[in-house]
Amino acid sequence: MTRARAVAVGAAVLAGLALVGACSPSPQDGVAGVARPSAQDPAADPVAGEPREAGSEIAPRDVAGLTTAVVPGLGAVLTDGEGLTLYRFDQDEASPPTSTCVGGCADRWPPLLTSGDVRVRGVDRALVGSVDREDGGRQVTVAGWPVYRFTGDTAPGRAEGQGVGGTWFAAAPDGRKAAPTAGPVLTTASAGPLGTVLTDADGMTLYRFDEDTADPSASNCDGDCAAKWPPLLVDSPAFEVRGVDRALVGSVTRADGTLQATVAGWPLYLFAEDVVCGDAKGHGVGGVWFAARPDGTKAGA
Repeated sequence: MTRARAVAVGAAVLAGLALVGACSPSPQDGVAGVARPSAQDPAADPVAGEPREAGSEIAPRDVAGLTTAVVPGLGAVLTDGEGLTLYRFDQDEASPPTSTCVGGCADRWPPLLTSGDVRVRGVDRALVGSVDREDGGRQVTVAGWPVYRFTGDTAPGRAEGQGVGGTWFAAAPDGRKAAPTAGPVLTTASAGPLGTVLTDADGMTLYRFDEDTADPSASNCDGDCAAKWPPLLVDSPAFEVRGVDRALVGSVTRADGTLQATVAGWPLYLFAEDVVCGDAKGHGVGGVWFAARPDGTKAGA
């Protein structure tokens, strides 16, 4: 496969993203009874607001889940179970976890609350925790940072809160600030019944091929095969990784001299018939192609 072909495939993927907005879990993946925040004036001050009456508290509620999605221009972000983007606040602290957004601020930036265990998909569970808020309720944290919704986001794939007041930023799957990247990114997202799978920066499902080998890493998909299953090409072994164990990530030199990303030794591929992020039409094709989990194993196995 030529690099020009890889660029063409990427352009088609971006066109699909422009139509659908972002990869995100379907509403039925969530827990019933979790209400979306109502929209408010996005130009309003991000922090100011009338304080609640003394003794009032935020009522705890179970979260619909913590997962990931892809927002065009930002790449992979954290979302709640309804696919709404989650944010972090620069005036908070991660060590120890501290939330400073209360009163009118919390009305505009509703904290992601939980009354029990947080259902996690596509996020390293070791990074997930919680913190007691001074106004009541227990707020979910990722890498120590309390996370919030934004009332200006009315649908999945939106990130209207990005950069508001110079202090609010969409959260990446590892708890850092989400940011656009110029190079390839290996990350994760939800692919319906297959659960969490590896994806490229645009949220497109990545696959492994049973006729390849992992030890040593070797790709055996070239020519017409590579046209249908474009390899995930990288410019150097030091490509960016988000939400995937870096110790499992590597690369292999293909027969044409290009460098292909690997996880747990397995070379990774896109599928030309996947049109929008979340598609996994290549899973099970020929009994040899399978969507790859974040640890490199076969999804659905």
